[in-house]
Amino acid sequence: MKSRQTDAPAVAAAKAGFSRATAYRIEADRRLPSQMKAARGRRRPDPLATVWDSEIVPMLGAAPELRAIAVFDEIIRRHPNLNRNVRRTLERRIRMWKALNGPEQDVIFRQEQVPGRLGLSDFTDMGDLGISIAGEPLAHKLYHFRLAYSGWQHAHVVLGGESFVALSEGLQNALWVLGAVPEHHRSDSLSAAFRNLSRNAQEDLTQRYEELVRHYGMEPTRNNRGVAHENGSIESSHGHLKKTIGDALLLRGSRDFADLATYRRFVDEVIGRNNAKNRKRLELERPSLKELPERRTSDYEETRVLVTSTSGFVLRKVFYTVPSRLKGHYLRVHLFDDRLECFLGSSPILTLRRGRTPQGSDK
Repeated sequence: MKSRQTDAPAVAAAKAGFSRATAYRIEADRRLPSQMKAARGRRRPDPLATVWDSEIVPMLGAAPELRAIAVFDEIIRRHPNLNRNVRRTLERRIRMWKALNGPEQDVIFRQEQVPGRLGLSDFTDMGDLGISIAGEPLAHKLYHFRLAYSGWQHAHVVLGGESFVALSEGLQNALWVLGAVPEHHRSDSLSAAFRNLSRNAQEDLTQRYEELVRHYGMEPTRNNRGVAHENGSIESSHGHLKKTIGDALLLRGSRDFADLATYRRFVDEVIGRNNAKNRKRLELERPSLKELPERRTSDYEETRVLVTSTSGFVLRKVFYTVPSRLKGHYLRVHLFDDRLECFLGSSPILTLRRGRTPQGSDK
């Protein structure tokens, strides 16, 4: 076209390297060949012509969230003679209709994680892996902590439910293994820990959680209830962690462990191998992390119990037996996720394995 400004069509065509006929065609119509093609029409009758505008569109307009399969089943029910092979055509047509006329959808913006800014934690159930201890099935969860930037993670075996004690113990274990503290800590809405608690107990639990994270100089945040993607950096890694543990169990050849300590070491080894892969990113993040405080804070609940004439006491609907010489004494009990540490005055006297009700309640 630059040569055509000074030369005749034939000369300009020769300079450009194409034929004289092409030059005169371009003179007559400067559209590209692809632009001159007429849109291809339908080559066969529309199988949905009799029902699309009259039935399907009103159906979608009244309930845009309807799935295509539900619309298909309803149309087939109304018109038994309609060819069932139209399902894929119907799905494509509905997908196009929703793109043009459907409701607005939630938009998720990907976040660029900043080193040292965010640590996340959550619980995940491990029942589907079939773990057993000395032949007995182990009902348990994992408390899972993860740094959003580097992917460094820690997991703690929890025998009860999603309680504050389990959260406190798991979070502190993670921070002390890491040897540093992120700026923010995000958890879920703690709805499971709040279940069956009075309003005053819920307020007390909220205050204890905030005091826990602020002891470590972190800012506490929570995602909204039912909005899983707000905690996506930990939610999505649950599945990866459980698959990794599942693979390690297959390589081990057995899902049965001699005792709980052996199983916990096994989980620690799996986590350690994963963290080794992220060592370089952790070293990049570590200068941005804050220092630990001088000491841990309490990761247990404290209560007083009276040893009755039955040489025991009831705590959280579970009866515990103690030596008969303690009858009539009040014991101070530190309640952990997996054990009870009992004190007479300030003297530690015994440690008991924590029992569970048949429902496994921690309340």
